[in-house]
Amino acid sequence: MKFKSKPASVPDGQVDTLVGPQMTIRGDLQFSGGLYVEGRIFGKVVAEEGKPAMLTLAENGSIEGEIRVPVVVLNGRFDGDVHAEERVELAAKAQVRGNVYYKVVEMAAGAMLTGRLIHADSTLDEARQEAAAVVG
Repeated sequence: MKFKSKPASVPDGQVDTLVGPQMTIRGDLQFSGGLYVEGRIFGKVVAEEGKPAMLTLAENGSIEGEIRVPVVVLNGRFDGDVHAEERVELAAKAQVRGNVYYKVVEMAAGAMLTGRLIHADSTLDEARQEAAAVVG
């Protein structure tokens, strides 16, 4: 008998948790799987360590805080920094105020970003240089 291993990432479009349009969450949120946000979140949105996770922020949704999720799709309003280990997609209606740390980024025409796009490898290089300067 052969067992199938779980996929390393969440299939696009898979929704395990829904924050509906009438919902407001005040506080930090930790999840795994697919999270779809149509409502409002005030706080950190963090993926469970070592588990596949994807956050989708719908056009009318909003998040104020920090995002630390491997795959992030933004199409609503977001205020804060995004840390995506795998990929960030800024869809046409995205309004982002903050820095975006990414490995792969896709930005549609119409998306607005007030902040910096920072490649994940460049932050690792800077950390190594700072560590070398402290040690040396």
